Amino acid sequence: MLTQEKKKEIIENFGESDRDTGSAKVQVALLTARIADLTEHFREHKKDHCSRRGLMKMVGSRRRLLNYIKNNNVHEYRKLLKELNLRK
Repeated sequence: MLTQEKKKEIIENFGESDRDTGSAKVQVALLTARIADLTEHFREHKKDHCSRRGLMKMVGSRRRLLNYIKNNNVHEYRKLLKELNLRK
């Protein structure tokens, strides 16, 4: 689960200002952190299918936001992928 401190740190790193919580870059970064937390949860709780559905919805939402960023600014898209280590 994301704490307020961790959320604030992510917003400061990826947002234009400290109050920028709605930009696509910040939303992708927050979703990536939540996805990482849920992935760790599934290592222990393999049969938690209800939470797995939520994880799949978050992954799809992140994918759509990344497509939006890619269509508007390819340079920012590549920079964001590198910062978040999303592609191997």
